[in-house]
Amino acid sequence: MDFGQKLCGGFYMENQVKFYEYYAEWIELYKVGAVRDVTLAKYKMSLKWVRELVPDLFLQDLDRKSYQSLLNQYAMTHEKQTTLDFHHQLKGALRDALDERIIISDPTRKVVIKGKTPRPKKDKYLNQFDLQKLLDSLELTEQVSFDWLILLIAKTGLRFSEALALTPEDFNFFNQTISVTKTWNYKTNEGGFMGTKNASSKRHVSIDWKTGMQFAQLIKDLPDNEPIFVKERVFNSTVNNLLRRCCKKTGIPIITVHGLRHTHASLLLFAGVSIASVARRLGHANMTTTQQIYLHIIQELENQDNDKIMRYLSGL
Repeated sequence: MDFGQKLCGGFYMENQVKFYEYYAEWIELYKVGAVRDVTLAKYKMSLKWVRELVPDLFLQDLDRKSYQSLLNQYAMTHEKQTTLDFHHQLKGALRDALDERIIISDPTRKVVIKGKTPRPKKDKYLNQFDLQKLLDSLELTEQVSFDWLILLIAKTGLRFSEALALTPEDFNFFNQTISVTKTWNYKTNEGGFMGTKNASSKRHVSIDWKTGMQFAQLIKDLPDNEPIFVKERVFNSTVNNLLRRCCKKTGIPIITVHGLRHTHASLLLFAGVSIASVARRLGHANMTTTQQIYLHIIQELENQDNDKIMRYLSGL
């Protein structure tokens, strides 16, 4: 059956269709080819859960009570944030169903997001002293290696896929900047360049003079438009294992490559760099994202500011 005709022709108003069937066709119509593969995989995982949890639920029978029940079932095995993400992915399809008058009311209205107790979080970032120990332990030879990749991410806060996609022509040593315009598909065998996570991810990231001089020497003889760090398929786990060994060797907390990005941002915030500047440097779509991720640091800085305010006022 042609689901495109069903959606446009009001087929669902006259024929019962299961929720997971509608959701599957909604993903096919509106998401395939329109979102990144990583995002599409998340939608398909949500579809898998819908089919598993409510295989017999008809779209026309979906109301606030049945939708809340679905979320509650999902929340039994997922943390609150994951449940919220699941809800957001379903909500888009249900809002469209409401616009098409396939359902007569919004089942997502006043939804309550629950979730199991989060696992204890490991440290996501290093302090300045530990980061310096890590960087001092890297083996920065004349040949390109993953040690150089670790250094670059620590100094720039780039995402792993952004750093892998860098080519020599992305470096502007005169202006001491790196142009981030693409990512590398490291999650499949095909590899290759892909677009950035969002429009805000396209940016120029400044680098310090020392890092600039190091990379100018390292990449001077490499092809301009070929990735610096990719010669064969690269696995995130390979670089994480190298980083783990470096952390163990130097006696510092073990973090991941993504933790280097958090380290970079955290140290900038502690150094007094504005949230707006950190958000632009990280390629966040807006400052809200930055504030949510680094809320604990921002609160700590606010406490320090309060002490400064009181000292100033007491001197008047």
